Amino acid sequence: MTIAKVQLPPKLVPVFSQPRGSLRYRGAFGGRGSGKSFSFAKMAAIFGYAEPLRILCVRELQSSIKESFHAEIKNAIASTPWLADAYDVGVDYVRGKNGTEFIFKGLRHNQGSIKSLAQIDICIVEEAEDVPETSWQSLEPTIRAPKSEIWVIWNPRHKDSPVDKRFIQAAPKRSMIVKMNHDDNPWFPEVLEEQRLHAKETMDDALYRHVWEGDYYELSESQIFRNKYRVEEFEPHQKLWDGPYNGLDFGFARDPTAAVKCWVFDKKLWIEYDAGMVGLELDDTAEYLKKIIPDYGKHKIRADSARPESISYLKRHGLPFCVGVEKGKGSVEDGIEHIKSYNEVIIHPRCKNTLSEFRLYSYKTDRLTGEVQPVPVDDNNHYIDALRYALRPLMSKGARGYAL
Repeated sequence: MTIAKVQLPPKLVPVFSQPRGSLRYRGAFGGRGSGKSFSFAKMAAIFGYAEPLRILCVRELQSSIKESFHAEIKNAIASTPWLADAYDVGVDYVRGKNGTEFIFKGLRHNQGSIKSLAQIDICIVEEAEDVPETSWQSLEPTIRAPKSEIWVIWNPRHKDSPVDKRFIQAAPKRSMIVKMNHDDNPWFPEVLEEQRLHAKETMDDALYRHVWEGDYYELSESQIFRNKYRVEEFEPHQKLWDGPYNGLDFGFARDPTAAVKCWVFDKKLWIEYDAGMVGLELDDTAEYLKKIIPDYGKHKIRADSARPESISYLKRHGLPFCVGVEKGKGSVEDGIEHIKSYNEVIIHPRCKNTLSEFRLYSYKTDRLTGEVQPVPVDDNNHYIDALRYALRPLMSKGARGYAL
């Protein structure tokens, strides 16, 4: 008999030490860099290696396979040679040679199809903080095969959220849920440690503790867009609405290339799409953005003028209406005030990157006095920068909450 050695963060050893079916719920919550998502993905692959299973991976909203748990499963399998030999990993599927199958679904728009799925052995709920009560009520009775389990992964944001009530305030029987942070990860990388220390020095303390320590993030005076935005699905009325306004912020090694598409109507700002990623090659940028954001190449795109060579390239390779936006002294503050001038900002739920930044973008806080200073922290602002560029012509015309 061959024995394989599996390394896990010590906090997860009791979570996975019991055989399948002995627990109904396994889970972990906490801050960035804890390794919980990778570890759960790896253990799912190991469980699927040991016996043929149907493993359903869900999140509240998933409009493409790129927004699913697929990449985490793929990386976890690739990290271990004997797992890599046991699985066939494609662009949109993961299958074990023993019959194990991974299925990737979004909860919001697939409740009917999820209910019809038979014999789900393990269901992994990723980003569980975003899952509303209605989705939980629909999902849990669906996972009812013998020995079936539900695995839950999340970063806490609000006390009394559905996942908080279920697994922290009143943990169910046969559950093992642990809190994990960066200091619980033996393989916490140096590059993230560098980012963490910088964040500790510059972030509002409440925000830092939410992002890195897994604490709840209560509304803080330092949050730039607090009480200014909400999440809602919508469909633009192109004959009535002004726009679209498209923006692009360049990044690569550490910061994402970030793009947004938005509209203005009824003195409100409507953010319809975003797209972006770290390490996006300039050669691939146009096709990547056009694939995710409909008609992105058919309208003017306003981008950071500090990269004229990149703008010139994109104009010749798929984004012919890309132009530079000049950035002067006070342009960041002016952009923030312009966004605030709208009666409301409505963010489509598929714009997860933009929504995350609207939650996290903050003013600097004096760490000794706790006083909020009128200086935006240069972090969690890449999609917001793209938004500022998109809205630049309205700012130039002096528009306040509507297009002239």
